[in-house]
Amino acid sequence: MIDLNKDFKKKVFGVTLAIMAIAFVVSTGSKVFAQSSNDMTVESQYLSGTDNSSVSSGTGLNRTIKGTEKWGEEHNIDPLKFVQNIGKSTGIYQMMNQKKVEPKAEFKEPIAEAPEKDWGTAPGWQSLIMIAVGFLIVYLAVGKGFEPLLLIPIGFGTILVNIVGANMGELPDGMLAIIYHAGVGNEFFPMLIFMGIGAMTDFGPLIANPKTAILGGAAQFGVFFTLFGVAVMNLFGLNYNIMQACAIGIIGGADGPTSIYVSGKLAPELMGVIAVAAYSYMALVPMIQPPIMKLLTSKKERLIKMPNPRAVPRMEKVLFPLMLLILTILLLPPAAPLIGMLAFGNFVKESGAAQRLSKTMENELMNIVSIVLSLGVGSQMTPEKIIKGESVGIIVLGLVAFAVATAGGLLMAKLMNIFLPKDKKINPLIGSAGVSAVPMAARVANKVGQAEDPSNFLLMNAMGPNVAGVIGTAMAAGVFIATYGGLR
Repeated sequence: MIDLNKDFKKKVFGVTLAIMAIAFVVSTGSKVFAQSSNDMTVESQYLSGTDNSSVSSGTGLNRTIKGTEKWGEEHNIDPLKFVQNIGKSTGIYQMMNQKKVEPKAEFKEPIAEAPEKDWGTAPGWQSLIMIAVGFLIVYLAVGKGFEPLLLIPIGFGTILVNIVGANMGELPDGMLAIIYHAGVGNEFFPMLIFMGIGAMTDFGPLIANPKTAILGGAAQFGVFFTLFGVAVMNLFGLNYNIMQACAIGIIGGADGPTSIYVSGKLAPELMGVIAVAAYSYMALVPMIQPPIMKLLTSKKERLIKMPNPRAVPRMEKVLFPLMLLILTILLLPPAAPLIGMLAFGNFVKESGAAQRLSKTMENELMNIVSIVLSLGVGSQMTPEKIIKGESVGIIVLGLVAFAVATAGGLLMAKLMNIFLPKDKKINPLIGSAGVSAVPMAARVANKVGQAEDPSNFLLMNAMGPNVAGVIGTAMAAGVFIATYGGLR
């Protein structure tokens, strides 16, 4: 039974504060992430030819965030409009209200490349600092064993791009710049990575124990919590608009490919820094998560043993990616590119009809794309991009979001245990695997559990929320793109 009298006042007070904080951010959101459409800075009025003699740049909530001078009502944070936009973005709505567009007689102009933020030029001595950071990353990969498949190429990319005079990060001839613009700075490499993840992933644990999907969903709280963190940083003088906030928030899912995909759609000018932060936290899962896991769980909870999930019939595994894709098409088409490639890779694997393709996806192709993608991410670790207030803010927010996501999964498991029968309790450690870092987070949950009891194997149970986290982060990305993707 739940004791409603125990610390009841403290709980009510805490919930009230949380509601007030959310209400404050929502009510001030239009000013926190952008100016009102009626407020213009001196610069914007000068460019538009209006009189600027009596206009000041503004301070606090009245200041203008660069790039939002001409934003209107459609960019405001309105919960009702947010829900309406989600409804209008569903495949069902669009199929029923699709309007025929007459083809244009003339050819369209070529699509311009996404604009990149001008970060300026950093002093040469700062390049030495970044080279040292690159060697530190390589040491963590080799000396400490922190995801060497990711960190070794990221570390070397960092070292090589910061060698003064080598120009490896400069177009048109720099190798690292070519790699970044060929597939990292757009959705090409992320899509291939999702295809490989699908071919490598076994959705059996999730199918066998569907309630673990709740843990993957709870971990996405870190994604949405980051929006409030970005709003707070804006109050202290940084300049993030709502679309940049959404792109930063995806870092909380610990999903590098999805972070790149969303930033390409909503905030291409910040893609490099967001990619660096997302992949760094993916690789540092073994360092970041265990302290949080031990802080929020008791020894008794960490010792909970769970039976291995049931054996899932092949037919269920074959149908799962198809059903997932159909639901995405009907409910959230903006997430279809990510979910579609995930489903494609998984279907090829589970169907068994094209084993050569499946093996190529999960081995040779995945390895090649991982190498070039990680080198491309490392190429963005330059001092003019990293040693900046906005960049440091993104890295800090990413860490906070990842910690909140880990805590969200853990606390949801503890909450579920209140209502589950005694013999059906969930080991809260598997809740930490609700982030999208597959299978790193599941391995960490298993390792922390075995540190308490070497006979306690949690890996297969942790894979349930882990793969659910991949789907959940892709869905969160779809929500952001559906809401704000058409406003650029």
